[in-house]
Amino acid sequence: MIGRRTFLGSLALAPLAGCVHPGSAPRYPRVGGIERLDARLDAIVDADAPVEQLATGYTWAEGPVWVSDGGFLLFTDPGNNVIHRWTPGIGAAPFLTPSGLAGPIPAGVREAGANGLRIDDRGRLVMADSGTRTIARMDLATREKVVLAATYEGQRFNSPNDLTLSRSGAIYFTDPPYGFSQADESPLREVPFNGLYRIAPGGDVALLDGSHRRPNGVALSPDERTLYLALSDEERPQVLAYDLDANGMPTGSRLFLDMQSGLAAGLPGLPDGVKVDRTGNVFATGPGGVHVTTPRGEVLGIIATGKAVANCAFGGSDGRTLFLTSHDMLARVRLKARG
Repeated sequence: MIGRRTFLGSLALAPLAGCVHPGSAPRYPRVGGIERLDARLDAIVDADAPVEQLATGYTWAEGPVWVSDGGFLLFTDPGNNVIHRWTPGIGAAPFLTPSGLAGPIPAGVREAGANGLRIDDRGRLVMADSGTRTIARMDLATREKVVLAATYEGQRFNSPNDLTLSRSGAIYFTDPPYGFSQADESPLREVPFNGLYRIAPGGDVALLDGSHRRPNGVALSPDERTLYLALSDEERPQVLAYDLDANGMPTGSRLFLDMQSGLAAGLPGLPDGVKVDRTGNVFATGPGGVHVTTPRGEVLGIIATGKAVANCAFGGSDGRTLFLTSHDMLARVRLKARG
């Protein structure tokens, strides 16, 4: 989460779930649209595909993930400490409250709830829990939660924000200070930097990079030899690509996508969530919406909602729906590509 949220109100509206009556087909309002910048976009998404608003009324919707076993989407509202579920034909409703910190919220905590979500190979929910300052895993059936990592070299994380999972079981995650009211100046802070980390399958935590002001979204390429990192930094609005060795450790980084021009033009949003489809195309949220790029970083088009888009996720029964958490709403668009 980034400084853009300073303009959000402190009160959350009750979510409008888009519920439908049995036997009736849901009709969702269209928002935004798709800007086609390159003809190669046509193989990924139709430029006239509708972007539909599925639900609204959230403080800041985040962390979408599709749960294949249940056929539904989970997404977070970190400031309200809730994970919501959206089910086709039914709509959206709270799924887990609290999603992070339980009980009274300590002074200085800005976001008490979970943020980024992923599903592991056993169908369990893995979360970047900003409120408890941990990476945690939850059994969706029992709601039992287990902490996977809480500290680096004896110091508590800031407020874990987003994460991605490798096939080996390793977890890559980011730890900016967005969960603190005073961000970098918070007296709650213990780790003196905002890190990009890797949790090995055995549980060891390694710092991969502690040099960035606002590390945020992370995603792996299909061959897991590239790790993408979004920087939600007004001074450096970029997506970086880290080359990974056979052990999943970085050997260097390079600029993948620079979003400075969109930011300078006043488009809503900053680099935030990142997802990669099965062929390596990158879907990176940023100024104006979701920037769809080739594996080489060539921007083919932008999927917009008219508001800042925090994150996105592939889902639906065929993996060809892109869900977008955008400011106060949840939206979707149908793709040709599969996530």
